[in-house]
Amino acid sequence: ASAPALQFANGWLDVPIQPPPGGTTPSGEGYSYSANDASVGDLDGDGRYEFVLKWDPSNAKDNSQSGYTGNVYVDAYTLTGARLWRIDLGRNIRAGAHYTQFQVYDYDGDGDAEVAMKTADGTRSGTGQVIGNGSADYRNSSGYVLAGPEYLTMFDGRTGAALSTVDYDPPRGTVSSWGDSYGNRVDRFLAGTAYLDGQRPSLIMARGYYTRAVVAAWDFRDGTLRKRWTFDSNASGNGAAAGQGNHQLSVADVDNDGRQEIVYGAATIDDNGRLLYSTGNGHGDALHVGDLDPSRSGLEVFKVDEGGSKPSSWMADARTGQIIWQTAPNGDNGRGVSGDVWAGSPGAESWSSAADGLLNTRGQNVGRKPSSANFLIWWDGDPVRELLDATKIDKYGTGGETRLLTGSGVASNNGTKSTPALSADLFGDWREEVVWRTSDSTALRIYSTPVSTGLRLPTLMHDPQYRVAVAWQNTAYNQPPHPGFFLGDGMSTPPAPNIYLR
Repeated sequence: ASAPALQFANGWLDVPIQPPPGGTTPSGEGYSYSANDASVGDLDGDGRYEFVLKWDPSNAKDNSQSGYTGNVYVDAYTLTGARLWRIDLGRNIRAGAHYTQFQVYDYDGDGDAEVAMKTADGTRSGTGQVIGNGSADYRNSSGYVLAGPEYLTMFDGRTGAALSTVDYDPPRGTVSSWGDSYGNRVDRFLAGTAYLDGQRPSLIMARGYYTRAVVAAWDFRDGTLRKRWTFDSNASGNGAAAGQGNHQLSVADVDNDGRQEIVYGAATIDDNGRLLYSTGNGHGDALHVGDLDPSRSGLEVFKVDEGGSKPSSWMADARTGQIIWQTAPNGDNGRGVSGDVWAGSPGAESWSSAADGLLNTRGQNVGRKPSSANFLIWWDGDPVRELLDATKIDKYGTGGETRLLTGSGVASNNGTKSTPALSADLFGDWREEVVWRTSDSTALRIYSTPVSTGLRLPTLMHDPQYRVAVAWQNTAYNQPPHPGFFLGDGMSTPPAPNIYLR
């Protein structure tokens, strides 16, 4: 028996946060700041999570949009709202969903989490260290940063100090080699964390997915970042991975060898940095990897596609890439979800914007499509997952949704994606908390379920696939985390997690 799971007296807990001051761009545009994506890690080794929070300026841009942006800031806060540090990424890091993918994880096994992200000349650490040339300004007249050095920095979670800075891999090289000449596709970045040796985490940093795709794995040991391997779709034998990346990645042990792979959209890279397979179905906006069909052995991949000639959505064997089912082409399919949201059909249900109905594990239409297709959450007492969209949680039903929670005084992030700052199992049982910013960005408001449950499971953060999914959740177009086992109606007892301690 363990202590009761944490509950909040009024249904939520506010973590006070401190917005950076606004500013003015070189073109005279004023901007302010809103809290954006968040992650968690035990930064100070006290056994409790701290928050790492990215601040986006009001003029943040999609890569396809020209214009200057304000600086990006990254803060760390305790659960009581004490700010541990603030990192200023500086004028040479542009603001927007595709630029700053930050990872929070204990990479060296010392009990304190580190924070990793792409940096540039003028980045200022949490202790005031300036990386590179602090006076350099590489912004062009369109606001893009297409010149100057690019770095990868590992920061100390306790202090925000820069521990190790290396050249970012891969360098931008010739801008047009990534798919256009004005700076859109060259600066599409992804990030993750993976147990490539089965025991210790490695940092994954990536660039490009519309054409060339490059993924680099780094180890952080003894205070130093060291390259483990680089995968490049331009290299011999890797061409099938070109153009297959999504606006996010996933990490999972797809071949059940105890080591995790990188599911890079429609292609998967083995733990050794070699191409495992490519489905050839191309780029898309949403990706789900888990034991979506418990009647089959292993894991499955569900993905939606953007290409008008490709299947609008599909499910594949995560080990081989063999397509299990697919839906007809239907243009740019912008959103898609897979999870067990209805007990009336075994395994996960899948649905998407450009395909009709709710599809079962064989791709058959079994009912009404849910009203949202952005995020999922385990909230009530049964193992069926709920719908999380904007600032509300709904229970799917064949005749319509039932509202379980409406957030008060809060706002979602990332435009039409309507994602929370974070959703994860943070406080003691297998249900997930949801973290939204307050409407004025003065607090992170954490909601925890008030519903008791008779289902006893280990904390999801002890599942290796789920834990690294929480680490990559903030990457580009945020997606919900999945464990490495089936959690849903009719589930069997999951295997004990295989965890290594230093």
